[in-house]
Amino acid sequence: MTEPAGVYDALRDEIQTVLVGNDEVVEILTISLLTRSHVLMEGVPGVAKTTIARLFARATGLDTNRIQMTPDILPADITGTHVYREETGEFQLQRGPVFANLVVADEINRATPKTQSALLEAMQEQTVTIEGETLSLPNPFLVVATQNPVEMEGTYELPIAQRDRFQFKFTVEPPDRSDEMVLLDRFDDRPELGSENVSQVVTADEILSARETVDSVHVDSAVKRYLLDLVVATRESPELDHGASPRAGLSYLNAAKARAAIRGRDYVIPDDVKALAMPVLTHRLVPSAEANLSDVTVEEIVETISDGVEPPDGIEATPSVDAEDDRGHGES
Repeated sequence: MTEPAGVYDALRDEIQTVLVGNDEVVEILTISLLTRSHVLMEGVPGVAKTTIARLFARATGLDTNRIQMTPDILPADITGTHVYREETGEFQLQRGPVFANLVVADEINRATPKTQSALLEAMQEQTVTIEGETLSLPNPFLVVATQNPVEMEGTYELPIAQRDRFQFKFTVEPPDRSDEMVLLDRFDDRPELGSENVSQVVTADEILSARETVDSVHVDSAVKRYLLDLVVATRESPELDHGASPRAGLSYLNAAKARAAIRGRDYVIPDDVKALAMPVLTHRLVPSAEANLSDVTVEEIVETISDGVEPPDGIEATPSVDAEDDRGHGES
């Protein structure tokens, strides 16, 4: 079976020939790809959200479609519909852009809730139902959605049921000063540099094989209890009206297994769980009215919960694995 660490390293190294900064997003996207999940990327205009998705698509070589979400787009524009063909006198199925391995839903919060919901079945079941006919989507299948948190006019907040289908919400930040200088130099030397300069470095078969490796990663019962303690704590927090669902817990577990695998381990450690708390939980939670009035953010609540839940002792990587981990990947 293909090693997830090799898949991640190949994708990261190839994407970094264009991408400057925000290296963590490659790890987030790889984890979701290897766990049959989806990613919501948020960031102000100009921080390369769509570019990152395109780079990832090119490096994986997956069949990709991009959907520019607008208020007037309809569910059938995403899933497809039956079109009457005058030459044959019959209706023919016209598949929508969701029929791809990697679907980029650009500015998803500009589509109406009705249109957003067209993705629910696809994201959860990897199928689409068109006029009573259920059709399977390609495998692998990954939705990468983007949204702008600043410009609220003409946007619709994603309902909790939609947000819960995303394994991660990742905030794409502007690069720091040193990275931005590298960015200026790189594109000054090569103004034409873009996603077309990235080559495919893994195959679909290698991705599917790496998924099997992730599935076999061991999770100690103490680590599972730690993960569950974090999830349950969100439901018991007085600062939250809605905590994480059981679906969130399952997604969290799979993400922790993939994080361990791309670091060359066949078992999960508490650090894997704690490191993923923020991107896995924040978008699924609904703060209470009191928290909103006190200007307490969901991120602050998750940080408090994460710091307040004690991880189990005695479950650590061996020194040799830790040392290799620090040299090869860094921490998220």
